[in-house]
Amino acid sequence: MLYWGSHYLMIAAFVIFALFPLYWLLKVSVTPNDILYTEGVRMWPSRTTWDNYTFVLTQSNFPHYFMNSVIVAGTTAAVTTVIAALTGYAFSRFAFRGKVIIVALMLITQMFPLVMLIAPIFKILAPLGLTDSLTGLIIVYTAFNVPFATFLMQSFFDGIPKDLEEAAMIDGNTRFEAFRAIILPLTLPGVAATLGFVFTAAWSELLFALMLVSSESASTFPVGLLSFVSKFSVDFGQMMAAGVLALIPACLFFLLIQRYLVQGLTAGAVKG
Repeated sequence: MLYWGSHYLMIAAFVIFALFPLYWLLKVSVTPNDILYTEGVRMWPSRTTWDNYTFVLTQSNFPHYFMNSVIVAGTTAAVTTVIAALTGYAFSRFAFRGKVIIVALMLITQMFPLVMLIAPIFKILAPLGLTDSLTGLIIVYTAFNVPFATFLMQSFFDGIPKDLEEAAMIDGNTRFEAFRAIILPLTLPGVAATLGFVFTAAWSELLFALMLVSSESASTFPVGLLSFVSKFSVDFGQMMAAGVLALIPACLFFLLIQRYLVQGLTAGAVKG
């Protein structure tokens, strides 16, 4: 009993540690500016206001930044997952010349600091007219997320017996039909995990969005948050309100895919 008590106590402490910054984010977002610095540290303000949310939604460019982030993150997640699923399947099922070299090159791309790659990427995208555009961001985000997503999907394919697709091909299905009808449904947990990882990475990415985009029309919400920082002050209330609103799509996204994340990898497969 003592073991289980300490076990649950550690879990509760971890949950509190993880959620407290989110609670403080919400607390500051509803605190009026006139008491934000005068009340000191309190667990909840003496009075609350929705003025910060009203300003963010109606008097700032945050809705535009927000929509740009939805487009960039959603497209990046979808394109990356499709590429990673096909590439991961190829790595899992086929042995071909140059496979080791390709895998090594994909691993090497993950070793370079992103700051070091800003200038070369800008030099490549500028002549193509892809800087200061959502398309350029989607291409860059996809390129950087495909390697990890591929290895993630490959690990799921490796866990599925080859006998399942071989039986389907014996029944007259092509390999692609076996992949689409048999293998892919069994890897829905992997697809969901990949979608979640890539969406979160693209949704919160700041460095490339800041360096490759110069206009407000193509800015995403991480860059938009900087608009609440002026030369002499920071409007924490409005910034925190924007941060709370930015959490909503990510939370909704994970609510939609959570049932696939907890499914067994081969649930419903052949028994015996």
